[in-house]
Amino acid sequence: MRVYNFAAGPSTLPVSVLEEAQKELLDYQGTGMSIVEMSHRGKPFMAVNAEANALLRELMNIPDDYSVLFVQGGASQQFAAVPLNLLKNGKADYILTGNFAQKAYEEGVKYGDMAVAASSKEDKYTYIPDMKSVKFRDGIDYVHTTYNNTIFGTRYTELPETTATLVTDMSSCILSEEVDVKKFGLIYAGAQKNIAPAGLTIVIVRKDLLGNASPICPTMLNYAIQDKNDSLYNTPPCFPIYMSMLVFRWLKKMGGVKVIQKINEEKAAMLYDFIDNSSFYTNKVNKKDRSIMNVPFVSPSEELDAKFVAEATKAGLVSLKGHRVTGGMRASIYNAMPVEGVKALIDFMKKFELENK
Repeated sequence: MRVYNFAAGPSTLPVSVLEEAQKELLDYQGTGMSIVEMSHRGKPFMAVNAEANALLRELMNIPDDYSVLFVQGGASQQFAAVPLNLLKNGKADYILTGNFAQKAYEEGVKYGDMAVAASSKEDKYTYIPDMKSVKFRDGIDYVHTTYNNTIFGTRYTELPETTATLVTDMSSCILSEEVDVKKFGLIYAGAQKNIAPAGLTIVIVRKDLLGNASPICPTMLNYAIQDKNDSLYNTPPCFPIYMSMLVFRWLKKMGGVKVIQKINEEKAAMLYDFIDNSSFYTNKVNKKDRSIMNVPFVSPSEELDAKFVAEATKAGLVSLKGHRVTGGMRASIYNAMPVEGVKALIDFMKKFELENK
């Protein structure tokens, strides 16, 4: 029996996509072999790679002067790839809104003059700094942001005001809401939260930023080389790219990002409204900055938190334990989480509250 999986990543995928992959696993498109067995340079897989790229461009309305790369190493590897590819003047500013933003900054410090332009760390990352009041240094190569914060449950609702190249990590929110790609010089995202199994990282980079990599940049991290080779410089993460193609097809069939954004906002509103009207559960995030993908919450005690997670798991609501940094609970309600899953969670929360007041 399928459970409702609220994991932050790797996360739940659409059932119809899993069924399609299951059907094609032994014999992909009449080739007589699995997608995981075939050459990445053969026509069948190269067609998958091309379709996945084209579908993502369509879904996100990515302009022609941007390259779409399918690379490995996770978003965490991009913490190094970004400065190694984008630093010209040798300095950049970072906005710290969570653990991954902090890690990106700490990695960037190894390669240049990095500064913290703003941070919400002092308040346990429960808000996004006011973008209108953030000041950036002159001559910086880029401003780095983390668009949605998986652990702490915040997201940007306005962008920094800067003439520098804007870089963002969209790992836990890509394709969940409409964004204007043209406002960013570079977007990167690990696919395992909202698109595909772990192993694939998507990089969307404006083409004028290519070709400026540091001499010490490893070949595998060089965006220009990956672009020149259509992300096939070496053996790519073939199965996650194939799964991405299926998810992109699913999302397009649903009506695209505009439609899924409305559904995501409805799911999040249901859950936040219940929490806000409860005297038992608490969400500490500034309401304006609340994520529509990751909803952290706590009960009145750590003991009840542990009991909640255990009993929820027995009820078929799994992976609700909060991150080790925050404790409590966290419901990740990505694109593939159906409305019925959120309703089932709220029903369980009501029952648990009544039984444990």
